[in-house]
Amino acid sequence: MKAKDRRPKPADRRPRNETVLFAVTGMSPAIITETVWALAHESPATIPDRIIVVTTRAGRDAIQRELFDSGIWDRLRDALAAKKIAVTGKLRFGTTADDIRVFTRADAHNRSVELDDIRTPADNEAAADFLLDALRPFTENPDVRLVGSLAGGRKTMGALLYACLSLIGRETDRLTHVLVNEPFDDPRRQPKFYFPTPRDGAAKIELADVPFVPLRQLFPRELGRLPGRFTHLVQQYRKTVGQLAAPPRVQLADDQPIVRVDGVPVRLPATAYALLSFLVDLARRGEPPFLIYKHAVDPFKTFVADWARDRTEAHRRDAHEKLKGTTEDSLRKLCNTLGQALRKAGLPPATIAHLRPTRGHFGIRIR
Repeated sequence: MKAKDRRPKPADRRPRNETVLFAVTGMSPAIITETVWALAHESPATIPDRIIVVTTRAGRDAIQRELFDSGIWDRLRDALAAKKIAVTGKLRFGTTADDIRVFTRADAHNRSVELDDIRTPADNEAAADFLLDALRPFTENPDVRLVGSLAGGRKTMGALLYACLSLIGRETDRLTHVLVNEPFDDPRRQPKFYFPTPRDGAAKIELADVPFVPLRQLFPRELGRLPGRFTHLVQQYRKTVGQLAAPPRVQLADDQPIVRVDGVPVRLPATAYALLSFLVDLARRGEPPFLIYKHAVDPFKTFVADWARDRTEAHRRDAHEKLKGTTEDSLRKLCNTLGQALRKAGLPPATIAHLRPTRGHFGIRIR
């Protein structure tokens, strides 16, 4: 009988997803403890592995004073553990620069200075760039689940966090706002409220998810590499949206396989030119796009036969001979050939998006 293998099995080294709570705060650090408490009481519970807070210089001092010097943070962990909520190895947070990140900008001498507040347009621009830089490593890491909190700080901070997450966030990321009932929501209340304790029997904390549109998911091919600065990224999105909103003007030559796209001449392979001619004909006749490639095969072959009949142009005859046996698979490959030819010609990605059929939309958009 074969002896059992008693060697210890190797540990599972697959990366474990990490949940990061990313918050902006001002002079009310309670939003951190309130958000952690609310997340921990979801079903199932969400316990952040670590907390990152972006704030002002004064906000950092308030976190140090109110959460750590006072012992509130340790009491929060103890209160959660007492409720049988697993916090061991979780809720990494402290007073290092990696945990609390202070907005900075360049002063008149081009030296980096920490912001005490966000008051001027220059402060706003610096804060937007700072937030984008701080968020980016987490939204680019597939092993991170991001939970944003815009409840703290000036309204500008929450607005900028919302904007940044809309620009580079993913569908799997969350954005939240924490709500506390009266009178516990009063920052002047003494003693201050950080999370429910036995003496706060009427206190209720609710977490609201704030919907946002992850724009990076809409047209990744059109955007390519995302710019590093907030203002540049906004400009890139505006430009791309404008291009997507305005279909190109297309003119087909009769005697050679050349198409003019917004005045730019593009020479295509004969078969790709035949496909584009078919798509342009559909669009100009106001026909709806085909939902699947299979439905377009026979109409395409019929079009090419009529398109090449009684014509002397070599490219039309050549295309017809090569496309007689078009199948669903070869039509899909031909669409790729058309896209590659348009890209090689240097057309903007957003323009190409109008001229290349996609899954569920075998058609094009032109003027």
